[in-house]
Amino acid sequence: MKKRSILTTFILVLAFIAANAFAAAQVHVTEESQHPQSDQHSDPGEEAGAEGGEFDPGEYILDHIADSHEWHLFTNKHGDHVSVYLPVIVYSRESRLNIFSSKHLAHSHIYNGFMIMQEGELKGRIVEVDKEGVIIEEKPPLDLSITKNVAAMIIVAIIILWLFISLAGSYRRSGISEPKGMQGFLEPVIVFIRDDIALQNIGDSKHERYMPYLLTIFFFILINNLMGLVPIIPGGANVTGNIAVTFTLAFITMVITNFSGSRGYWKHIFNTPGVPWWLKFPVPLMPVVELIGVIAKPFALMIRLFANITAGHIIVLSLVSLIFIFKSVLIAPVSIVFVLFMDCLEILVAFLQAYVFTLLSALFIGLAVQEHH
Repeated sequence: MKKRSILTTFILVLAFIAANAFAAAQVHVTEESQHPQSDQHSDPGEEAGAEGGEFDPGEYILDHIADSHEWHLFTNKHGDHVSVYLPVIVYSRESRLNIFSSKHLAHSHIYNGFMIMQEGELKGRIVEVDKEGVIIEEKPPLDLSITKNVAAMIIVAIIILWLFISLAGSYRRSGISEPKGMQGFLEPVIVFIRDDIALQNIGDSKHERYMPYLLTIFFFILINNLMGLVPIIPGGANVTGNIAVTFTLAFITMVITNFSGSRGYWKHIFNTPGVPWWLKFPVPLMPVVELIGVIAKPFALMIRLFANITAGHIIVLSLVSLIFIFKSVLIAPVSIVFVLFMDCLEILVAFLQAYVFTLLSALFIGLAVQEHH
């Protein structure tokens, strides 16, 4: 069990680092987004009541499903934002490593030559500016900050470690006995993943090798999905609705699948049996098609999870926005009823997407490790 816990921690840490690196690599500075004009977060009531302005549901929804350098809690009656500010970790060639609270960058402030963009293509990202507040385009900083999504993943990692270390301790104390408490909830799920996912798709002889990974991604996706439905801290982060996170999970599946591939798996890719030779030589048409399939499988995993979770959040926020679009108290009960219905549906989707991602990962691994005759 200790080995499995170590593997679980390693995979999660790898996911954190890769997600941050992927997000940082997306920073492309443009001239049209050099001057901030608005706060990063706003409540729909403020936008609807702003003088001379109309409530923009699209901007409101995108702001709430995007990642952030702070955990916005609420806005008080004086219009002040109450937030949990997260650590900013940026590295630049000019000032080297900088670690400080994101509170210094809130409300369009500039601190130590850095600021958070409030509009344009770089909205929500940290950029480096000169003394006059102009973005230094040729030297974008490396952003390794603990954002809301990263903080949520760390919390989920701690929860997973606590659950499984507690489960292992329970088995050491009582042995194989009638499951009780948290053990009674986790054991059927683990047995289900072993019997109906791992055994069915990978086989009797090799499934145990991949059980730690399958359990990790199932509970990691499931708990993040459920936490995303909780509107208060530590919930509310759109982790699995972030393309960088789903990309990382899908990439890990692709790496495990291809590094576990048997000789028959690679022979099927580069020398597909039963195919005419002229489709393999001199133009390697079939190997190219097979290699596209190697990439397309994890790509489908990435898009499916990202699209389903993001769509659910967008629908819920759209229903909430109806109250401010129609500016009527009468529409509020109808909107709330639909929101509650969608939340119940989202709970089902949270379990379903965790199951589908784990099932397809086991299927891809099983196709790679099985012996081809």
